[in-house]
Amino acid sequence: MNARQFIGMNSFNLSISRLVAVACICSGSVLCVAASAPSPSPVPMIVAYVFPRDSLIPQGGVAAQKLTRINYAFANINDGRIVDGYSHDDQNLALLVGLKQQNPTLTVLVSVGGWLWSGGFSDMALTKESRAKFISSVADYVSRHQLDGLDIDWEFPGMRGATTHFRAEDKKNYTLLLKELRSRFDKLEDELHRPLYLTVATGADSDWLAHTEMKKVAKYVDTVNLMAYDYYEPDSDAITGNHAPLFTDPADPKKSSGDRSVQEYEKAGVPGAKIVLGVPFYAHVWGQVPAVNHGLFQPGKQIPHSDAAYGEGPQAMLKSGFIRYWDANSAVPYLYNAEKQIFVSYDDPESLALKCRYVLTHKLGGIMFWSYESDPTGALLNAVDDGLNKTMSSQGGDK
Repeated sequence: MNARQFIGMNSFNLSISRLVAVACICSGSVLCVAASAPSPSPVPMIVAYVFPRDSLIPQGGVAAQKLTRINYAFANINDGRIVDGYSHDDQNLALLVGLKQQNPTLTVLVSVGGWLWSGGFSDMALTKESRAKFISSVADYVSRHQLDGLDIDWEFPGMRGATTHFRAEDKKNYTLLLKELRSRFDKLEDELHRPLYLTVATGADSDWLAHTEMKKVAKYVDTVNLMAYDYYEPDSDAITGNHAPLFTDPADPKKSSGDRSVQEYEKAGVPGAKIVLGVPFYAHVWGQVPAVNHGLFQPGKQIPHSDAAYGEGPQAMLKSGFIRYWDANSAVPYLYNAEKQIFVSYDDPESLALKCRYVLTHKLGGIMFWSYESDPTGALLNAVDDGLNKTMSSQGGDK
């Protein structure tokens, strides 16, 4: 899938609920002094996209206590309505909702769309009537499955994705869809007697911002899951690169990074506290990469079906002739095998720790990752859990 509020020193807006002590000696030139309890630091979220497809999620297969939110991927759109995407969705959603017994603060959302299933969004969002039809089906779906809300993963409004079905009107219709969903959720909350969350998964490049109204969108959504990965992909990039760099490497022809995307989103009007930084639990792989600069920013070719989950890819490759290198400028690792001329871009526990530190330093909403199944060892989730929650605890924050 993912605000930075500053109170001016000349503005003392103290709410009654936060007032803990008042010492007033109001005589002569003595000022009244009000003491306020410090605002606790917001607890950063850990958002997991769970993508079992047609498989059943096994009992004990999700570490619920390490997660804030699960976005179950994916529901589809059929005839303008939200529908199940896979054969075991009912069972899997029931299992995930049941995890609240282990973690009562866990929220479970369904994510609709995704890369392959975004073709129905443009038609669905086109008119007020078509949006109302979809929103009514969402209300029924959320109520029936006892979910905590919806994640819209439209890839991409007004732009080509896996589908060529888009139109210029998508820009304003995307905003209207979210506005009307939020309004329906506000009413549904009163019926269900619990909060409902509306989130979006968004692209990390300038084109996304040019084709959306994110300042308006930010008013209606709880979080923006910023997909700060796939900046480089073997099927579309003829040179290698870091596919999830935290900072911009000066040698990067694209000058891309998660930091740059966050800054662009904030400039576009999205509060930092609503931005959840996306990280990948999978690797991108290029072949035929010459042994220059250990393969980084060099010509390369796609190797069909080579992109790999963390546990099956980078971890295994380190045992078979690959050498790990570190791009200090971007704060991410990569692998290279000079004999096989293969380059691998990925995240590991060290880079994730730095991304967690970035989230805390910049007061972002948290970390989102795609996807849970890509690291059965749990090493990456543990790194995120340690990087956010243990760091917060050591700094005096609340879990």
